Amino acid sequence: MVDITHKRTTLRKATASARVKVSKPETIEALQKNLVPKGNVFEMAKTAGLFAVKNTHTVIPDCHPLPVEYTSVDYEVDDLYITILFTVKTVYKTGVEVEAMHGASVVALTMYDMLKPIDKGIEIHDIKLLQKSGGKSSYQNRFPSPIRASVLVCSDTISEGKKKDRAGQVIIERLKAHGFEVIDYDIIPDEIEQIQSKALEYATQQQLVIFTGGTGLSERDVTPEALAPILERRIPGVEEAIRNYGQDRMPYAMLSRSVVGTIGNCLLIALPGSTNGARESMDAIFPHITHVFKVLKGFTHNA
Repeated sequence: MVDITHKRTTLRKATASARVKVSKPETIEALQKNLVPKGNVFEMAKTAGLFAVKNTHTVIPDCHPLPVEYTSVDYEVDDLYITILFTVKTVYKTGVEVEAMHGASVVALTMYDMLKPIDKGIEIHDIKLLQKSGGKSSYQNRFPSPIRASVLVCSDTISEGKKKDRAGQVIIERLKAHGFEVIDYDIIPDEIEQIQSKALEYATQQQLVIFTGGTGLSERDVTPEALAPILERRIPGVEEAIRNYGQDRMPYAMLSRSVVGTIGNCLLIALPGSTNGARESMDAIFPHITHVFKVLKGFTHNA
């Protein structure tokens, strides 16, 4: 199965449809008046669909087992057609579109099986997804021009050339994947004055500034101490999201001191300096964090 361990849990919803066509009006009449010999077709087919959606992962190899937290089955009768509308909801890391289509398919097959004794000309048509929401695309904001970003690596050892930067490169890779334009990439030592100077400089030029490194508890980890006094507005919810996401994967993430806030119309984010910490932190808040640029003034302009 596809690896979904990096995905965020969100409310996911999907609606699928299928159509059953009978060959004569008498079949529709028997269906609506509950005169079909095998029993109540609508209720039996609905029950079969509910069982099917819960067991999608046992039928479709790449589907993940997931908690099905809501299903609904509705029918629309029009002439010789019965349209099945099947909706599924979950709060999970992956969507439920296959579950919804599987449910609609089994409802249609059950109707076929129950109606075939009285109608030999039944057909199943148009099994398809009508709507889905809750995945990454639901939170991907669109802007008239790319958001400009700067990435700064805070590390004594990297700035002295004793170690290669990996965390900063991961952040740049993630930013570009989300459509950001990375204008600046700097490596600076763990010095409060330099961190503050760069933060204030880039905050007037870019819309997003990301620091990586210096958020731990060693003596030289001073990025939060540098940024906290100059941030105009802290955004604790984003800081909590980063730590919560990290703790689900690595207990030591609770020791990270990520800081997030704004200076003017610029968003500043301080992330861990480890490669995995930077990667997971980016996965924790992107693309959802881009909504902030809908709120901050001037997001449509390249400074």
